[in-house]
Amino acid sequence: MPECPACGAGVSPDASSCPVCGATIAGATASFEPVAAETGAGASVAEVAEGPVLVVRKGPQPGERFFLDRERLTIGRDPKSDIFLNDMTVSRTHAVVTYVGGSVSIEDSGSLNGTYVNGSVAEKATLADGDIVQIGTFQMVFFSGS
Repeated sequence: MPECPACGAGVSPDASSCPVCGATIAGATASFEPVAAETGAGASVAEVAEGPVLVVRKGPQPGERFFLDRERLTIGRDPKSDIFLNDMTVSRTHAVVTYVGGSVSIEDSGSLNGTYVNGSVAEKATLADGDIVQIGTFQMVFFSGS
């Protein structure tokens, strides 16, 4: 059983805080309930640069844009991720986006809370203009930029 780094008390492996002293346990991923996808993208294609992009419409960083400018991008709570989503509902290594031959797909990396596309859990999905991707509390709209 893991121990609290602050007080040494035993904590369960999935705990996000110590039951004795309340200290935050690093590396824990909090759970969440996914929200229903809304109609309307919340950002227009005119606001988005050329090329594929994910635009955060709900969550801790609304308006943030993640340009998919490489063949493979990692998404996660790990600061080394290509797309860093700093929220406890996001796994350290949450998903991978691939951009090959003009097609963009997203694949879950065995995350705790899952990756959702248009409100459904998706192990792997090819993205189309206007698709809603939810990772943790981040709800993003995909634009192909074409």
